[in-house]
Parts: sequence; structure tokens; C-alpha cells
Amino acid sequence: MNQKNFEYLKDQVKYSGFGDSLENDLKANLQKQSPEFSLQHQATFGKDQVNSELHFKRSTQSDLYFLNSYDAELKKENQKEALKQTFYLNKQGGNVTLKEAYNLMDGRAVNKDLTNKEGQVYNAWMQMDFKQTENNGNFKIKQFHQKYGFELDKAVEKLPIKELNVEFDKQRLMESLQKGNRQVVTFEKDGVEKKHFIQAAPQFKSITVFDENMKRVSNQKEKSESQQQSANKEQSVKKDDQKQALIPQGENAEKSPSKGKKAAQSKGMSVS
Repeated sequence: MNQKNFEYLKDQVKYSGFGDSLENDLKANLQKQSPEFSLQHQATFGKDQVNSELHFKRSTQSDLYFLNSYDAELKKENQKEALKQTFYLNKQGGNVTLKEAYNLMDGRAVNKDLTNKEGQVYNAWMQMDFKQTENNGNFKIKQFHQKYGFELDKAVEKLPIKELNVEFDKQRLMESLQKGNRQVVTFEKDGVEKKHFIQAAPQFKSITVFDENMKRVSNQKEKSESQQQSANKEQSVKKDDQKQALIPQGENAEKSPSKGKKAAQSKGMSVS
């Protein structure tokens, strides 16, 4: 057994979120020198359970083994069917940890530094698309790049979060949201404090808010975008009607000047 290879894999397993419980099984399998092997792992997040299978394979050119991927199966309370996804690991980084995998499979978004085919590093939010699958059976992963326009810090600062007043607490909050966690925070308004839960919603360029009973409060961006789309559609129809009314009727019809424009007012919404 290559001792350095064992130390490297032990650390990789640990920092990928699987802890050190697999250390003995890892060493035993490396000593067997099999071409490939798998290790089983179980974890619970609240009332949810994630069963994982880690896949190791020996190089064809040396005695080194590599952790290439792991299969994750999420079993949620009161749901009969489990959700499955394979996560791949590479040397370039950007690997999804076990907790991040759980967050993705539970529908939340995760922020990662990723590497493209040309070896260039870029940052993006990742989120699983449960309506589309790849050829290997995996759910497709949607990406929202920096140019998409979602800025986590600005979105969070729109909310009356007490933790934002302390730089250390603010930094921890941001890091937790980037990992895809649903984070507990304190809303402070008019001297009254209330516990809420929040999570990043990059697709809608906003923050999703839940009350202390985990009931969704509102999503300001989703609602405002929907209202804006409806307003734009209604305004477009009115403009078409106005243009139609201004078209001269008959050969002797004269062009009539515009008598003025109507001002439209739109109402905004905010999370309280």
C-alpha cells in the first residue's frame, strides 16, 4: 500500500464531508490492491437521510488510487421514492461536498468556483433541474454565472437581518448561504425580533424567506418579476390599441396630433 496515497485519500474523504469513519475500510481496501472498490456511507440531515457510495479506482500507470465519484441517495421523510444523483470529483477543484450535495438534492442552490474545459476558473451558482435528466440518469445542473446579475450581499442587505450588523456574523451567514444552507437569522424591525430562515434564490435574483415554522413568507423578486411581466403585457396591449386608434381611416383622413400621454404608476413590494 502506498502510504502517501492513503493519507491523501483519507483527507480527501474527510474534507468532502464524509468524516473519518471510513478510514479503516479505506486502508483495508487499499491493502487488497484491487483494481477498484467502493465504500458505503450514511448521514442524516434533520429528518432526511443520505446514503452514499464512494467509488475508488487504481491508476493504470501506477499504484495510486483515486476517488472519482460518489453516488448519493436522498430519502426524505414522508416520501416513498428516493432521489439519486452521481457527483464527480476532479483535480481542478470545484468538487461538491456531501452537505452541498444534500442541499442541491433538496432543491437549493450552491455557489462554487468551477473550471471549464480550457482550465479557466469561474464562479457560478449551481442548482438541480428536476425536470430534465442527462443520458446517465443524472438531473441536469443549471448554472447562474456572475453576469446573470445575482449579487448575494446586495440581496441579503435588503432584509432587516440583525446578524448583518456584526461583520463576523455577516461573513458566516454569507458562507453558509453560498454552501446552499437554509440559514436561521433574526429579523429586527421596530424593536421587535423574530426568527426566520433564509436561502439563496439566484434564479430569481433574490432571497427566499421562511418564518420560524418553516412556512414560506414571500419571495420579493419572484412576485415583482411576475407582476412586472403582467404590467408589461397589459401596457403593450394598450399601446397597440392606441396605435390602432391613430391610424387614418379613408383616403381623406388627416393625421391627428397626440393629445398627451397617460402616466402609469406601479406598486412595489417588500418583505417585512
